[in-house]
Amino acid sequence: MQRVGETGVIKKALKLYAPATAAEEKFIEASEVIRQAPVDGEPAFSPRQLVQCTLPHSNPGDVPVWARRNGNFTLAIVPGVDINSGKSFGYPYGTIPRLLVFWLTREVLREKKRRIELGNTLSQFMRELGLIPASAGGGKRSDATRLKEQMRRLFQSSISFQWSKTDGDAVGEGWLRMPVAPKGELWWDPKRPDQGTLWGSWIELGEDFFKALLDSPVPVDMRALRALKGSALALDLYVWAVWRADYATRKGEKQFMAWSSLMRQMGCNYKGKEAVKDFKHNAKATLKKVRKVYPLLKISDVPGGFYVHPSPPAIPRRAPRRKLEGPET
Repeated sequence: MQRVGETGVIKKALKLYAPATAAEEKFIEASEVIRQAPVDGEPAFSPRQLVQCTLPHSNPGDVPVWARRNGNFTLAIVPGVDINSGKSFGYPYGTIPRLLVFWLTREVLREKKRRIELGNTLSQFMRELGLIPASAGGGKRSDATRLKEQMRRLFQSSISFQWSKTDGDAVGEGWLRMPVAPKGELWWDPKRPDQGTLWGSWIELGEDFFKALLDSPVPVDMRALRALKGSALALDLYVWAVWRADYATRKGEKQFMAWSSLMRQMGCNYKGKEAVKDFKHNAKATLKKVRKVYPLLKISDVPGGFYVHPSPPAIPRRAPRRKLEGPET
């Protein structure tokens, strides 16, 4: 995983195959800014529990519960139900719920309040997340429409964690059930994202979800999140790499990660005999992009997986550390 130095070299390498797209150009520019000033970014935060097990990458469909396991730690999501229609709101999935959770965690750390003000205009809120208010004119695939849909899915859902514990010969278990936002109001119209309202949109986080966001959040660089926002896997691997590099630094030794174990942690669904091979192929390519927006990350390939070495943080830690609960694997 060789790091590329200058913007011009990256562009030249891309053009050997095809002209760079607008998205590739933006990524190149963002990675170069980070390379030149790696610790001068805008801080954002991710809850540690959602790094150990991530949200779904794609829509799980009409199933009663979605779960992801990492060793003895399990994340499960139960979707909310629209009481008017009796139908499920569906699961939060993809990049937008991840950007929402990063933003929510930052606001919780900043304000220390369960009630989060979202503002009077959808376009202003979208810019906070690095989304484009005018994209696709409010159609089904516009950022505005997708954002409101994913907000409904995330805020109406419940997230649960379970973990097993051992103490000598004794074996126990722990669990935490958390409604995300049991109260709230949304007044935005995706077709008119710039239109203000008399009443501001807001949510009130569930008490336990609020506490989870405060519990040892992982500090990341908002510049990197915006650069990687087109891929749920890229966002997950970036935040995971930041967290794992910090863990290696605190332990003072490199940490091995098997491709098969990493696949189980991520919210993606690879199936069949070639599942690990397919995941490894995509994950290795994605980690190359991650290293461009986290140039201080040190990793090395070995058979069956790779090592994460002690590395400088992606951004200086600006939130007090708190005692971790549950396993740190």
